[in-house]
Amino acid sequence: MALSVQSEPAQTLSAGFELSGNPGQGELQLLSPLGTTLAVLSWTADRANLQRGDQSQSAGTLDELVEQATGTALPVTALFDWLNNRPAEVVGWQADLSQLGQGRLQLRRTAPLPVVELRLKLDQ
Repeated sequence: MALSVQSEPAQTLSAGFELSGNPGQGELQLLSPLGTTLAVLSWTADRANLQRGDQSQSAGTLDELVEQATGTALPVTALFDWLNNRPAEVVGWQADLSQLGQGRLQLRRTAPLPVVELRLKLDQ
């Protein structure tokens, strides 16, 4: 995954990721280029947890913790639809599913600012 936030100063994040489960209950692991676990986000319908090393945080929603882990809000629950080549409407986000067959998914948020781009390369 390559994440770019066009803020001042610009923010970028490159990480491997593993996504499992479904929008109601799942887990997202962020991995360094060497395969070290950077963060693990897990969620159920009523609780979300973020684990970074020996530090743990909880919140009522996944969205709160995703923003803490990545520096910006990301539509994690919509990823399940997009990764299965199903359209999902998320306000402010555009998904380019045209290269999904080649293992690539491009997402762009234009509102609210700053602009965010998320590119995913999938193992096939």
